[in-house]
Amino acid sequence: MKTVIVAYLAAGLVFLIADAIWLTTMAGTLYRPLLGDKLAPQVHVAPAIAFYLIYSAGIVFFAVLPALAGGGLSKAALNGAVLGLVAYATYDLTNHATLRDWPLAVTLADMVWGMVVTTAGASAGFLAARNIAI
Repeated sequence: MKTVIVAYLAAGLVFLIADAIWLTTMAGTLYRPLLGDKLAPQVHVAPAIAFYLIYSAGIVFFAVLPALAGGGLSKAALNGAVLGLVAYATYDLTNHATLRDWPLAVTLADMVWGMVVTTAGASAGFLAARNIAI
């Protein structure tokens, strides 16, 4: 159980910090110019918290724990990249398919970012669990 908690905290913290940097950096250069009034004027905190808690658990379940069972850091990183691609593609491609004027640039940037940030979270979770908890 200690391994899972350490992995969850490390993956979640790295994911949250990296994503916060990305969102604050890209809000003015990518999201606001392309999405405009589709964006809420302020972040709705409760759903954001729920996302980070649930997604961090997904990183641990789908990337970190399988890597701890065998395959090491490279498996955690690969599984994280695949999870990030699938999760972010689900959101962005659904929006692209169903919402009027959803920009392709947002879809592509988000999918790449999902891979990068989930790989970072999975790698951090794996390293913390391997070096601290085990």
